[in-house]
Amino acid sequence: MTIVERGRAFLQGLRELSQRTLWEWRQCPYCGQRETWRHGTYPRRPWTFGGRQSERVQRHFCRPCQRTYSEQSALRVRGSWYAREVHRAAVDHWQYVGSSLRRTAAWLRSWLGQQERWQQWQPLTEAPSAAARCRLSASTVHRWLDRAGRVAETTVAGQLAGAVSTGQVGTDGLWARLRGGGKRVVLVLVDSVSGLAWPPVVVGDEGEVSWETLLARAKQAGLDLDRLRGLTSDGALGLRRYLATGLSWVNHQRCIWHIWHDLRGELRARAAEAAAGLAGAVATAARRTAQQELVRLVHAVLDAPSEAAAHLALQPLAAHPRGQGLAKRLVAELETLFIWQLPFNAGLLRVGPEWVWRDFRLRLSHGRNHGSDARLERAALVWAVAHNFTPAQRRSERKRHYRHPGQSPLACAGLSPGTVSYLDALAV
Repeated sequence: MTIVERGRAFLQGLRELSQRTLWEWRQCPYCGQRETWRHGTYPRRPWTFGGRQSERVQRHFCRPCQRTYSEQSALRVRGSWYAREVHRAAVDHWQYVGSSLRRTAAWLRSWLGQQERWQQWQPLTEAPSAAARCRLSASTVHRWLDRAGRVAETTVAGQLAGAVSTGQVGTDGLWARLRGGGKRVVLVLVDSVSGLAWPPVVVGDEGEVSWETLLARAKQAGLDLDRLRGLTSDGALGLRRYLATGLSWVNHQRCIWHIWHDLRGELRARAAEAAAGLAGAVATAARRTAQQELVRLVHAVLDAPSEAAAHLALQPLAAHPRGQGLAKRLVAELETLFIWQLPFNAGLLRVGPEWVWRDFRLRLSHGRNHGSDARLERAALVWAVAHNFTPAQRRSERKRHYRHPGQSPLACAGLSPGTVSYLDALAV
């Protein structure tokens, strides 16, 4: 069952539960018999967006199986002091707003109990008494988030089965420091055309086994590895080794941004050579002129229309008095810089999918609130599901344009969620 089908089934279950009649509640959920009678009630006081509500839950007794059961509500979570809407708002606030768990709890606590920050919003209202105050804590929000992550773990197998894959993907890792001080890296695989994120993994390093684990999880979720044609990355050595042995038919494209990042030290060193023995404004002008000349020559190589044109553009760079080192480093990577131009790799991006971490980095915790690898991975799985369900905004920003405005990655991959949200898919 795909993640969209799971969401539809959960949403349909809530609708059916909300429409159950008194006669349907007469049927015992354990044995299916209708020889039941009402067996008293018990009180519940759940917190909702309207404050704390007082309710009484009806119980029933089944004579054939001698068991009791209670009527359930689609708006309530069994065994919780908070309504379903509060659970969903907490997970969505952490995910969409990008706040910390503590601030998420504080915001909802103020809203539900009309306390704390509520007094700043409405300064003429009186603070509630100590007995009437909401006590939602960050640990409770973390428990709800982790529960959604456990559901996300169960959906990995076949989660994106049937999704259209272009065979052109990109991969990247994000390092996070756990609360105990350990460092872990979250690895993710993203389709270059639709932006669909396959379920991520949390590993201790970027070795060959780690990348193999990532691709194995993507295969488990529904990706056909035999149809992969191109992969963009920052050039991690472990990934290169794995591609050479495990996915030898996949063309490897180096991320152009990381190439510039790797050349930064060489460019600064050569510019400093040009200013050696000079001082003041003269040294600054010489350093700036040399760096501009080298950058222009490197641009001619990296932005060449073809690999053959790049080889020609290498000659002026190698002939420059300070460009030999740069040319030597570019020659070693030249074959991996123009994979995106091959007809076989149409749609492959020349930059790694670092943009996918944009929303993940919004969270102030950045992994520190997760005391173990498993909890960090479950949080990453929740984030990936939310990313796939969230449509891109329709309006472009000044420096950012969206390839599929108004469409979610799932819709671009042929698995349109419709009215189903990621919260439905995670059974929140």
